[in-house]
Amino acid sequence: ELMASLQSRLQALWEEQELVLLEVRECAKWGEELEVLVRDLCKPQEFERYLMFIGDLEKVLSLLLCLSSRLARVQNALSRMDGNTEPEEKQSLDERHKLLSRQREDAKDLKENLDRRERVVSGILAKYLTEQQLQDYQHFVQVKTSLLIEQKDLEEQIKFFEEQLENLEQSIP
Repeated sequence: ELMASLQSRLQALWEEQELVLLEVRECAKWGEELEVLVRDLCKPQEFERYLMFIGDLEKVLSLLLCLSSRLARVQNALSRMDGNTEPEEKQSLDERHKLLSRQREDAKDLKENLDRRERVVSGILAKYLTEQQLQDYQHFVQVKTSLLIEQKDLEEQIKFFEEQLENLEQSIP
């Protein structure tokens, strides 16, 4: 019964993931249209700034989300420790926690830098785009960001339920 429940939940998550992937493809098309508009209106070096920002947006967010989820897994492992835990395992987890915490702080710095660059790119685009086009660009950046977050969240949930299902299957003789 529990296995059926987990499989049902996984199926629902896979279906939701398919819908998000459709939205991601739609957003990518929107991004391509926006890119053509920006290329046509802006100077080459301004267009390059725009392209670099859009490319780095996905990289930096993915890095930050990945490090956050890895850090959460290590924190969960640390919280499950008890008196029977090997000292080497605890030390290893503590070291991973410190490393991931430092890396996440570095990624947060990258995100702050990215936010500053976004303001610069918005300023550049404000010289060329209509108010509506500028709002469309800002909405595109928000949608792209939220879809990346949603996609990563679904991946994490799917991974969690797959692990739960696998552990349950292994525990049944």
